[in-house]
Amino acid sequence: MGKFLVGVIVTIIVLVLAGLGLAMFGYLPTQADVPPPHLERRLAMGAVDASMERHAPHVLNPLSPTDQNVIDGMKIYTMNCALCHGGLDRKPSSLARSFYPPPPNLISDPPDDPEWHTFYTIRTGIRYTGMPAWGNTLSEDDMWKVTSFLSHMDKLSPAVQQYWNSNFGTPAVSTEQTKEEKKDEKKDEGMKHEHH
Repeated sequence: MGKFLVGVIVTIIVLVLAGLGLAMFGYLPTQADVPPPHLERRLAMGAVDASMERHAPHVLNPLSPTDQNVIDGMKIYTMNCALCHGGLDRKPSSLARSFYPPPPNLISDPPDDPEWHTFYTIRTGIRYTGMPAWGNTLSEDDMWKVTSFLSHMDKLSPAVQQYWNSNFGTPAVSTEQTKEEKKDEKKDEGMKHEHH
């Protein structure tokens, strides 16, 4: 039994050292303009979610989602977030294709995370992704307003929808719209895979 345990420990040490060797000698790809391997994507997103669960305080938004707070959040989003996460015109950001991992288009695919999760992401950023820590730039209230906007995007009041339409030239996103857009994207992806 002792030899077996030593064998397991030695195997683990060899695997760790081999992984470090691959990384330190430059054998792991670091380009931001090529898709990452499936395993890397899975591990990275799993690590981000686990870290959020462990470190993010589960706090409630101190601001109520009034029309003014949501509109303010929309304005702050447009000024600070749209360049990477897509504008309110629902067009994808051209800069997004230059990032690894690519930032999600938060207008076409609104986050379904709890508000504490979204706020923590905005405040602290996400290491190695290009997502900055806005806590060094925006006020707490401004970060909560962006959080309110993102978490209420599928249930905007008529006044906020009117503001969106009159200022950005496109109607606000509805839940049905985003579901339809996702279906269309999946169909398009399926057709692309059939042709290759």
